[in-house]
Amino acid sequence: MSKNTILTGGICFLLVFLLLHPAESLSCARAGMTLWLNTLIPTLLPFIILTGMLTHTGHIRKLLLPFESFFHIFPGVSIWGGYVFVLGMLCGYPLGAKLASDLYGLHKISKKEALYLTTFCNNPSPAFIITYLCKSCLKDTVPAGMVFASIFSANLICILFFRFFVYQNATISDSPGFSPEISSRKNILDFSIMNGFETITRLGGYILLFSLVFTCIRHYWPFSEQTSILFTSPIELTTGLQQIAHSRYSWRFRCISSITLTAFGGLCVMFQTKSVLENRLSLFPYVTSKCLNTSLVFLFLVLSDIV
Repeated sequence: MSKNTILTGGICFLLVFLLLHPAESLSCARAGMTLWLNTLIPTLLPFIILTGMLTHTGHIRKLLLPFESFFHIFPGVSIWGGYVFVLGMLCGYPLGAKLASDLYGLHKISKKEALYLTTFCNNPSPAFIITYLCKSCLKDTVPAGMVFASIFSANLICILFFRFFVYQNATISDSPGFSPEISSRKNILDFSIMNGFETITRLGGYILLFSLVFTCIRHYWPFSEQTSILFTSPIELTTGLQQIAHSRYSWRFRCISSITLTAFGGLCVMFQTKSVLENRLSLFPYVTSKCLNTSLVFLFLVLSDIV
């Protein structure tokens, strides 16, 4: 069975669901768009626009030059890679992957370095972990510092593994490289704004579609509600965390599964990442690292006294 056949079948199934259950479809679509409008646009769009402007002005290298030695030692990347590393840790999904893809497209970093960066620079943002995961879902029962420690300790292991066993010598020379010229500040601003809105619109489309998939699967799920939660939570991160928080599972199970799911990101984030990579880079290294990272986070939580 071809990929197009499967895709066509899935689209037709969703269309039938929309026609047969308009009220339920409206509710899930509204929830997805509310998430996009109230959370994703105000938190991520400014970063996309401003980082795009910084990238095209070409002054990042000068700003980060004092940290050159640090970036070469840890995590073993160029100055431009260090820029991706810092913003990827701070800004959340999928900005790290987007920056790696954009800088590779501008010939600022090599393909090897860009692929290496995708293995550890696409993470949940600190703001998401503190406000949504810890406060809204876990009700401050687990300290945010403990959640950071588990997720980023696993990420550190991923950095070391992929650096020394997969992408040895991924760092390139820190020459400025070639970048398509943008003739004026106005053009840089216009280009960055339009690129930001194009990216954020694509991400919103993925959230809408995966919200529909989530609701459709839950509606037709033939087994118990508890198994439905386990199966559907990884589809879309925020919706999955919300239903885990309101489930009848034990407190320890809810904490472990919520933190583990946050480390994984969910299928919607995975497709968003593939979208921002724009066929320049393979998704496989990112998927591999996320599976490793998620497994390590799960082991840390199960074996420790954090939860």
